[in-house]
Amino acid sequence: MNAPPHNAATLNLELDWLSQLVDASIRLYFGQECGVADVRDIPAPDLSGSASSYAQVVHEHDLSFEARAVVILALAPHVRPQLLDPFLIKNPNFDRGFTEFGGLLAGGHGGFWPTVETAAFLLAGEDLERRFAVQELFDPDHPLRRARLLHLDDTQTAQSLFAAPLTLGKEYVSRFTTGSRHKPSFSSTFPARRLSTPLEWDDLVLPERVLDEVEEIRAWIEHRHTLLHTWRLDKKIKAGFRSLFYGPPGTGKTLTASLLGKTTGLDVYRVDLSLVVSKWVGETEKNLAGVFDQAEASDWILFFDEADALFGKRTQTTSAHDRYANQEVAYLLQRIEDFPGVVILASNLKGNIDEAFARRFQSMIYFPVPGREERLRLWRGAFSESARLEPAVDLSRLADEFEVTGGAIVNVLRYASLMALRRDADTIRLHDITHGVRREFRKDGKVL
Repeated sequence: MNAPPHNAATLNLELDWLSQLVDASIRLYFGQECGVADVRDIPAPDLSGSASSYAQVVHEHDLSFEARAVVILALAPHVRPQLLDPFLIKNPNFDRGFTEFGGLLAGGHGGFWPTVETAAFLLAGEDLERRFAVQELFDPDHPLRRARLLHLDDTQTAQSLFAAPLTLGKEYVSRFTTGSRHKPSFSSTFPARRLSTPLEWDDLVLPERVLDEVEEIRAWIEHRHTLLHTWRLDKKIKAGFRSLFYGPPGTGKTLTASLLGKTTGLDVYRVDLSLVVSKWVGETEKNLAGVFDQAEASDWILFFDEADALFGKRTQTTSAHDRYANQEVAYLLQRIEDFPGVVILASNLKGNIDEAFARRFQSMIYFPVPGREERLRLWRGAFSESARLEPAVDLSRLADEFEVTGGAIVNVLRYASLMALRRDADTIRLHDITHGVRREFRKDGKVL
């Protein structure tokens, strides 16, 4: 993360340049006196010595004069909206704004929000050949779109590309301004929650074989750029990594995903399948596309818990609903296969996952119920140092007698600790621990 002063200094230079472009484009269009014959005569600032996030993106994507103008035009409403006020002048012949300026009044913004038409006016004026060249900047294969720097509203582009508002990716707005990562909040339009944990990698209790398989994912995250680019294997190996975590509830699947993100510096987002799946045709794809797009731009790990709800076996096509359901699965297959980051699917049963998905996994990791040694480590690590265990509590015996998962042990810890606090005591009793274990067994229909 870059220090904000670097970002502010660079953006001041770039915004001053945009101000000159706006002034010159309007003057040239109306035939007024202007110090240049073309907006391209106004050089873009030299950012070669800048340590800002903005300069890094400009250099990383080798942005052209035109691409830089579009990016700073899209950023202007966020940092210096008054710079675009000249576009608010009215056409005296029609008592309305100039159509050729494009733009719109966004709800709650109050100022001028630029559109593709605004960019076309700024860079091309009335020159049709140049307008066509500007249009190429918004092609899905252009670096501006591939890098998710720009997002175009499909509802607007369906009417006209030039009517689409210029929307900078939220990740880049954060990077260019505060230097921080954008962390979207859970909502109906963004059905994913960021996972976090106070635990560390050494707290992860898994059988050695399972831990080795998990380490493979961590190694991929840490060395993928070397593997793909330094070793030049990008033409033979796909950029993403897909893994299936399966096994009984409470065996550490979610914790493992959280720790993979924490130890590698990547955010982990758990997708809420109840909000993703929609009864309306096409909505599932749209909801997921938004998550995948932001995850790709921000290099997140995507975690699909209870994945068989959406990634389960496809049904035979006996109705229109079945056809749409299978289309959704096919869409997900493609998005997951094309996703350049890490995707983790979690399921209680491996057999519930569609076989077409299984062929696309780089690893399939089984999380078993902890063995005796793992259970002992979990019991020992569970109870707070500030709590005392009565002499009758033998953690080694608990590990021997009760075949429970780590998640169940945490629930027992919560119950037994609350019982101690209800007694105004700091000593945890064996009776409360065993009763807590019984409660966990009853959840699974077992009797202790």
